[in-house]
Amino acid sequence: MAELPFGLLEACVVVGAPSDKLRELHQHIRSNDLPLLDPEVLQVHAPPFVSKEANVNVIGPAFSHVQRRRSFIKKKRPDRAAERGSNEDSGTRVETSPAISVPKDLDLIALPQLCFPGGLELASEQKDDAYHFLVFTDLFGNRTHGVVVQYHRAVQEGSLQNGCRWNAPKSRLYAPFAVCIISKFPYYNALKDCLSCLLVQLRTARQADLEETIKEFSAKLSLIPLPPPGQLNVSFSLRPLQVVLPSRDDQDSPIIDIDLHLPLLCFSHKTLLQVLSGLLQEQRIVLFSSDWARLTLVAESLLLYLHPLSWQQPYVPVLARGMLDFLMAPTAFLMGCHANHFDDIAAMQGTEDLVLVNVDDGSIRTSQSETDDLPTMPQDVAECFISRAECLQLHYDLELCHLGAGTDVNTLRSQRRGWQRKLNSMIQNIALELVVNIFRGVQDFLNHEHRVFNSEEFLRTKEPEDQLFYKKVLETHIFHSFLRDRLNKKWDSFSRMEQMTQSHAARNAAMTVFPRRPPMYELSRTGYNRYTSPNPRLSKRLGASLPNLVEPMVESVMSNADRQLSVRKISPDSGLKFLQKPLKVFRLPEFPPPLAYHYVQNYYSDMVSSLGKAISATPPDESALLARYHYLRGLVNTVSNRRLDALEDFYSLFKTDADIFPTQMVKSLVDSLPDGEWVQADRRPELKRLITQVKREEERERATQGTGQDEEAVKRFQLPKKYMHLEEFVKCVQESGIVKDHGTIHRLFDALTVGHQKQVSPDLFRVFYTIWKETEAEAQEVYLPASVLEHIDATECVFKLSSSVKTSRGVGKIAMTQRRLFLLTDGRPGYVEVAQYRDLEEVRVSSAPFLLLRIPGLKIRVQGRKETFEANLKTETELWNLMIKEMWAGRLIADRHKDPQYLQQALTNALLMDAVVGSLQSSKAIYAASKLAQFDRMKLEVPMMVPSTTAELLKHKINPSLNLPAPQAVDVLLYTPGQLWVSVGGGKVMVFDASTWSLIQTCQVGNARLNCMLGVDRDQVWMGSEDSVIYIISVVSLVCNRQLTEHRAEVTGLALDNGKYSNTVAYSCSAEGTVMVWEVSALQVKRTFRLSCDRLQSVYNCGGALWCCSRDGIMEVGRTGVVKQHINLHEPQRVTYCAALVLPESGELWSVCVDSAEVYIWHLKNTTKPFCRVMLQDCSGCHCIIQVKNQVWVGGMGRSSVKGKIYILDTERYEVLKELHGHMDKVTALCSAEDRYVLSGAGKHDGKIAIWKVEERGLDSSNC
Repeated sequence: MAELPFGLLEACVVVGAPSDKLRELHQHIRSNDLPLLDPEVLQVHAPPFVSKEANVNVIGPAFSHVQRRRSFIKKKRPDRAAERGSNEDSGTRVETSPAISVPKDLDLIALPQLCFPGGLELASEQKDDAYHFLVFTDLFGNRTHGVVVQYHRAVQEGSLQNGCRWNAPKSRLYAPFAVCIISKFPYYNALKDCLSCLLVQLRTARQADLEETIKEFSAKLSLIPLPPPGQLNVSFSLRPLQVVLPSRDDQDSPIIDIDLHLPLLCFSHKTLLQVLSGLLQEQRIVLFSSDWARLTLVAESLLLYLHPLSWQQPYVPVLARGMLDFLMAPTAFLMGCHANHFDDIAAMQGTEDLVLVNVDDGSIRTSQSETDDLPTMPQDVAECFISRAECLQLHYDLELCHLGAGTDVNTLRSQRRGWQRKLNSMIQNIALELVVNIFRGVQDFLNHEHRVFNSEEFLRTKEPEDQLFYKKVLETHIFHSFLRDRLNKKWDSFSRMEQMTQSHAARNAAMTVFPRRPPMYELSRTGYNRYTSPNPRLSKRLGASLPNLVEPMVESVMSNADRQLSVRKISPDSGLKFLQKPLKVFRLPEFPPPLAYHYVQNYYSDMVSSLGKAISATPPDESALLARYHYLRGLVNTVSNRRLDALEDFYSLFKTDADIFPTQMVKSLVDSLPDGEWVQADRRPELKRLITQVKREEERERATQGTGQDEEAVKRFQLPKKYMHLEEFVKCVQESGIVKDHGTIHRLFDALTVGHQKQVSPDLFRVFYTIWKETEAEAQEVYLPASVLEHIDATECVFKLSSSVKTSRGVGKIAMTQRRLFLLTDGRPGYVEVAQYRDLEEVRVSSAPFLLLRIPGLKIRVQGRKETFEANLKTETELWNLMIKEMWAGRLIADRHKDPQYLQQALTNALLMDAVVGSLQSSKAIYAASKLAQFDRMKLEVPMMVPSTTAELLKHKINPSLNLPAPQAVDVLLYTPGQLWVSVGGGKVMVFDASTWSLIQTCQVGNARLNCMLGVDRDQVWMGSEDSVIYIISVVSLVCNRQLTEHRAEVTGLALDNGKYSNTVAYSCSAEGTVMVWEVSALQVKRTFRLSCDRLQSVYNCGGALWCCSRDGIMEVGRTGVVKQHINLHEPQRVTYCAALVLPESGELWSVCVDSAEVYIWHLKNTTKPFCRVMLQDCSGCHCIIQVKNQVWVGGMGRSSVKGKIYILDTERYEVLKELHGHMDKVTALCSAEDRYVLSGAGKHDGKIAIWKVEERGLDSSNC
């Protein structure tokens, strides 16, 4: 019989003093003179306990698989060697041999000391049982957990008896023994309950039966499967208690089976934060307590508070008295000692930098002083945590006030577990919020392409008093591991919490630029009191490389300033909402009395039967619960050697919830299939698909093994040390975080290399980088009084400030924001409006006479104003002329195209001009900066006029490729109520809020391109991929945890049939012609049929029939797969169809082709030839078609300079109503949002989404 892959028990070890030594001591020792003894391992019990080869009528030996074992040689004193040989007592200990066989991964050398950390001490009277907990860590950081109970038995001369039944009249002597359960999983409370039940048996057992009792107990624990991640717990009965194993929340969450509020009871909130701060800084921390159990429970809770950050350093929560030299280790660590050693350790040489934490009195100090001198957490972060923690109800007794006295112990325990689970969940959320508040914004300083973290820039965004804390944290292993997860785009609890607590304005800002630079309404509250920083150092608020260009929201940001994302503003009553998911408990069958092979097999059969009943009783819409039942049944079938049944369960699991799919277990299961079962599996389609999927994953892993090391690396940004050609320059600029766009970087390279060889020196780049950052810092040091702030928008930022100059409106400094120019007057700061960029009429360089000189200046003429604004900018004149013209051109183009990114890019260009001029300091500096005047040149060379019809219907543009080095094609668009789903290549799916068009979440769905998406039952979105998989994403959780793998080729189309009198049915098609009919509720294939065609491209359901479009034609197919008619153009010149549309109201079929400029329209009753053809002007081919009200929208590619075109056709007059020019590349996707808006996506040279307003009737195409 196979060993349980994810079983509770690793080993059960009995530790105590040898019986011969106890007899000797009992004869000669006095009751008031009891020495400490050396504990030894007496018994070891580890699975497997039974096997098919063993005698089925007896319990199998404790160690059946010898190849998995190694010998544990117990240390013996020389003076006792001979004595042991003559004093063997097989009835009390397993010492007939100097070697005890143990599992190969289990090291028992230090276990006796840890089971008796204070030493093994005999007693003259019976003592209470005592529990404590252990954690073992191997060289690879893998942890194993132990739960120990110490209990006493009476010793009598010549025998060792049970303490409760011994009635000898002589003086009594009690010997302590320890039973330690070792598990790979931290089920502290559950294993403590198990040991409590064991002690009940040991107290009534005969002396000769003790070893068998412990062995049988161990064997029972080895039969227990662990619950899968999710909301399904497992319970089992060990009389008199019902023991529950809680599941982890998800695959990446830890198992929590302790009371997380213990640290909150032991420490004040301030002290607790100091301890957590020490952990984040990876200090040498020692916990002290007079209770051994308290050490591990508090240490484990502290580490769980930091999740998902993972402690990487040595971790020994319980140090035995003989292990105190561990504290001399030079590395960081977390260890625990008895409180008796506090003074000795504080005075120990070589331990001057220890952080000493007394759990009993809740104090913290260093070994050098009576106080904790470590850098503390940021004040605002600490205040938020304290305000949350103060609202917690930590005392269970207060929950019992309204309840009567319970009479059933298991009912009382269940009530206590429910209360503790709720409290643990709240503490987890509060602790997670603490971690998120500490590291919020780290993502903004990461370059994913080159795996670089710009630590210096991150530090400069922190307050001066917090920088020491962050400097220490940024150098730790725990932070490095955290960064690696961020660079790998891991979607964990930190990512979810960070997004959930992000402000509405910040989410919108994330869709325009990097949100690192705060707008003026935030800067005005930070206390800056000067125009510019006289200190040459970079500002403490120094932030991003790209400007913050959030467009004004519908609601005033100033009126909502109190809702800004500041942890200082969080009040205790505005805490996070804790959603308690409903729990299910699966109760295991009663354990078999004798642990023989056939009884164990029957036990597993009973468990499989119980799980089958649970699956049958679970409704299909509870897919998460069904998945967990299949997981458990697959686990049990694996152990029972029912391999094919196990694979069938895992296949059902894979379809229902791929997140908890045990990939490694299934791989091992597939590899272990004998030849006969291989043949059977090959005959079962579902198993064949699962095995194919597993093999495909193995091949993918082998292909990516070479890049595994790169995924682990995290680099810190460093300035270059050698000359850079274009390729190295692009990489360096991207790593620095200045810009990512390749086109902008190429223009910057041309600017910095004017008059030189095409390479940039390290000195020049260092000067450029310093000036870029100093300019940002100076602009952010601007303090604007309330009288000035009331004239500008709340989300505006000052990006450039001139020196004090004389102007026609007074003396002051010209300020440039993303929307306007204004004069900040000297003396008492005042506001003088110069111009908004869209209102500019003329900007030119002029000169004013001064004595015998002419002072260069700038003249700005504004529409609707008679007077011209003049400013004597002197040496800054040419630079300001370039920057203002670039902003003016960017504003005009952005307004015409309804695309704010043009203005964002213009501002980036202007700031780069400023840095280029400052770094070159030569006569060619202005000419070099003009290389960056992208939009001003565009305005002069090619007037970017937008046709009036396009301008009328175009409402807004979204750029899903923002912050990427180059645009990505929009492959698929789908609108579901309130959400826009966008696929942009490589399995990346972006979800936008349809009311604000702000990004909600980004999901990764496989690694291949998506071809189609379909909204199903309002709570699912199906996505067909090139890798032949249909991925299913929950609309609520936005998580993909289900996959349909029945197709053998890329999935190209999806359709839905919401039958009035039957279950919802979905249709899917793949490129080779297969069409599958799905029962949505069960995710089962009802029918499959194959069409003969050249690449099946899409499938539509209309009027009780399926319409399938392929490259070589359009087919009407019945529900059974019979082709009713094949529609094609019977002409010599062949066309390639790409999309079709059925209009049931008029009984028409419309189709478009990728290589034709015509729209073909057939009558459904006569499909011999199209009755109408609509020619699309200046069109080289079409790619998509949809119906909106009484219109048909066609997306195509133009022949002229305007590549992306949309044609709106009238369904009654069969003519083009409007021709829209909205994209720089072909239109690849169209979708309708409730017939009010149409959204269009473009190819990789544009990569944007345009939002169009839908009108009932439009203008004639001649007016376009």
